[in-house]
Amino acid sequence: MQVPAQFEYERASSVEHALALLAKYGPESRVIAGGHSLIPMMKLRLARPEALIDVNELAELATIEAAGGELRIGALVRHAQLLASGVAGELFPILHDAERVIADPIVRNRGTIGGSLCQADPSEDLSAAFAAVRATAVIRSEEGERTVPVRDFFAGPYDTVVGPAELLVELRLPIRAGLGSAYAKVGRRAGDWAVAAAGAALALDGPDVAEAGIGLTAVGAPRFVAAEAEDFLRGGAATPDRFEKAGVIAAGHCSPAADQRGPVDYKRHLVATLTTRALHLAQARAEG
Repeated sequence: MQVPAQFEYERASSVEHALALLAKYGPESRVIAGGHSLIPMMKLRLARPEALIDVNELAELATIEAAGGELRIGALVRHAQLLASGVAGELFPILHDAERVIADPIVRNRGTIGGSLCQADPSEDLSAAFAAVRATAVIRSEEGERTVPVRDFFAGPYDTVVGPAELLVELRLPIRAGLGSAYAKVGRRAGDWAVAAAGAALALDGPDVAEAGIGLTAVGAPRFVAAEAEDFLRGGAATPDRFEKAGVIAAGHCSPAADQRGPVDYKRHLVATLTTRALHLAQARAEG
């Protein structure tokens, strides 16, 4: 079946209006922006929302700015907009690394950052990137605003902590002097979902690692994070041997599944290799 079931359609004129519409239609409503995931699911009748709340006109959610020690990225920012952002690329090159390997220009011109995160696809690239740099999600409802670390944002595959009457409005990334970050991915072809991918963020204190963030894509890492590898790196020397060991630890603690993209052992090999590669690039960027 390639025709969606019947649904109501409402176009929100402000965040407050969108929240009112979500409250009006209840848990069977869905927010739509880019629609690259939701519309195909509706056409296949894998999703049958009773109402769509269109947020495409909410310009207040489509900005990128550095303020208050944070990089703030609105949920309605398109992938292409983030890729073109000089301030985002300068402060967090991991975002540009990830955006360059997401789908194709058609998808990047329409798809949104908020939509990608709320879809919570285990193979989606930005989730691991935002987890690596310890971003915070800002979620709003009619009752007010709350913030959730991105590492706690994902409740499971295709599931987040955003409630039925809530709206993800912004991602906030803490700006830290001397932070380097990078993202490395292996896919079967350009623009495809990852076979495996790794993101790394490193803050250095001289020759040592003051803080490390490692995000993994498509390999069953809890909340997209390689926490054991981060713990190993923190406080130790930033050396090639330790980066390689961190990659092995990351590979040992994720849970990839065998599928058409490859067997488990191959994916663990990729995790180790890509984590090490991302750490080296993050170190080089941190050292300028």
